[in-house]
Amino acid sequence: MAGRTTMPESGGSVVLRWSSHPRCVALARMELRKALADWGLSGLEDSAVLILSELLSNAGLHARVSPEQVIETHYFRSSGGLRIEVHDGSPERPRPRPANLEASDGRGLLLVEALADAWGVADRAGPGKVVWASLSVPVVRPSERGCL
Repeated sequence: MAGRTTMPESGGSVVLRWSSHPRCVALARMELRKALADWGLSGLEDSAVLILSELLSNAGLHARVSPEQVIETHYFRSSGGLRIEVHDGSPERPRPRPANLEASDGRGLLLVEALADAWGVADRAGPGKVVWASLSVPVVRPSERGCL
């Protein structure tokens, strides 16, 4: 069964723990939507939810997660937007790969690359890695709002 543990939330961040069960992806998306609404960042929802889905699905499929090594998602609000992180216990680093046109998978990181302002992989304290992506709030100029 899908499981999660919520860690304390500070005003601009949410940290959640998940098992590798595929159902956790939908639950994580729901939690991200709530955080975005609370932070007034609903305009980033479509891209953020897709990025999270890809990163968390990759961690669930490829990271060898034992019961002691859960997957964590971290959502951080910043003045300019949002950072999404997925932490897992696997040292194996994801890399975008050319997608076979007939394959049903292999395009996730290409989507992340296309949607995010920036993304990357970093070491973390303890075993494993963190895969992150950031999104900026679009700047709307007065002329684009219909104001002269």
